[in-house]
Amino acid sequence: MHSSSDDPDLRKEWLQQRAHGALTRFHDTTPLIYRPHINVPKDVTDWIAGWGGGSLFLTGAIGVGKTHTAWETCRLWLKAFYGPDRAWNGAADIHTYRSTALFDALRPDGPDEVRRTLIKTLQDADLVFIDDLAAPKVTEWTQERLFEIFDERYINKRPVIITSDVLPADLGPVTGPRVASRLGEMCRGSVVLMEGNDRRRGEAA
Repeated sequence: MHSSSDDPDLRKEWLQQRAHGALTRFHDTTPLIYRPHINVPKDVTDWIAGWGGGSLFLTGAIGVGKTHTAWETCRLWLKAFYGPDRAWNGAADIHTYRSTALFDALRPDGPDEVRRTLIKTLQDADLVFIDDLAAPKVTEWTQERLFEIFDERYINKRPVIITSDVLPADLGPVTGPRVASRLGEMCRGSVVLMEGNDRRRGEAA
């Protein structure tokens, strides 16, 4: 009897089953307002197709659709992860965080073991999406924890998706200059400026 790795049809069916399960789980964890599928800019689809270890930075004014685009990008990235042309490297591990929730979880007054586990998880995940990175107030402590996360992802070429209403170079006051510098290089060639009206007046943003 052939294994799934020996039989192309069985392998395809096996991957489809895992892709379906992963996409279903991701859908179930996606906030309701961001579940409807939307079109994404060509620069985003090009980034998904590239698989070069780079990261994606979505910027633009408030309400132009950065967050919804990022959630849809995660879904498309996940679908591509299980594509038939890619070698099987285990199930995809995606973590999504609003920046305010992430910064709260990294505060020094929380349980150290929980914080260290979170940092390790975000260092090692296949894809990390952080929404609205310029929003929170930040402390030097949090900046150091962010550096731990982003430096590990930087040196191992693990991608991140960031949404922000400022450019990577302008994130220094929030993330600290070392993280801003790394993000600038990680997202080089994949900074997407989104334009348009405030979608919250008529649809999800």
